[in-house]
Amino acid sequence: MGQLEDMAMFVRIVEAGSITKAAEQLNIAKSAVSRRLKELEERLGSQLINRTTRQSKLTQAGEQYYQQVNNILRAVDAVNEHATDAPMRIEGTLKMTAPLSFGLMHLNDVIDKYANKHPNLRFDLDFSDRRIDLIEEGYELAIRIGELQDSSYQAKKLALIRCVICASPDYLARMGMPETLDDLDNHALLQYSLGQTNSINLVDTEGRSHHRTIDAKIKATNGEFLVDLAVKGHGITFVPTFIAYKQLALGELVPVFQHYQLPTLTAYAVYPKNRFLSQRCRYLIDFIAEQFGDNPYWDQY
Repeated sequence: MGQLEDMAMFVRIVEAGSITKAAEQLNIAKSAVSRRLKELEERLGSQLINRTTRQSKLTQAGEQYYQQVNNILRAVDAVNEHATDAPMRIEGTLKMTAPLSFGLMHLNDVIDKYANKHPNLRFDLDFSDRRIDLIEEGYELAIRIGELQDSSYQAKKLALIRCVICASPDYLARMGMPETLDDLDNHALLQYSLGQTNSINLVDTEGRSHHRTIDAKIKATNGEFLVDLAVKGHGITFVPTFIAYKQLALGELVPVFQHYQLPTLTAYAVYPKNRFLSQRCRYLIDFIAEQFGDNPYWDQY
């Protein structure tokens, strides 16, 4: 292994948080990573990481080396990507995570087109609603919906995410169309529960905000599940249009409270702030933003 490879391995150990996790991400034996780290320290004549049975922690020399090595590796990546005809060679493995429903419903065509354009590119995709630490778990890119709170990440806007309050025609025929927010007390509500409180905020046509506590009949951490129950007449649900757009287009669900709006969310491409963003990621981010935008196809119902 060359010196640049050893530098990259050291950065992976630091960002993964341990030799064990780095070995898993690199798909090599833990003993090989330990040996190469020891050889690097011997060559430098300085201990970079204090290792215990439970954790690894950078020494002062290790912190300085990590910052300098990161700058070097980013510069090398930049030089390589600006080399002649480099833009035509999108390759390597793109490791990305996205919300479960959004990924399954809207990234299939995107990945299909992108993979066809770049046949040398491999994908490692995680469709999950769990909050993933990109650095610790070795992801280059994430798609996230909602407010971003982690300052260690950079973000680029991909699309506006609008939400809808809806129910099936059968349910509304049985229970009546609610006209006021107080009418919700007489209806069964189906609530997306992942990371949310038992309340909603609505804005009326005059721009006034209304905070409403709700008592849901059914809570679930998956929007597709709630949409299916709503179609079957179990109640009123509050979901993003990217989940319910087909049922709305078919008339299986109809909007409720159209004189109120739920807050608009944003879908972002998120990536670690201090890590060089590869061309394969940059091109994919631009491609997704181009496909979706502020007026995505799922809002054309």
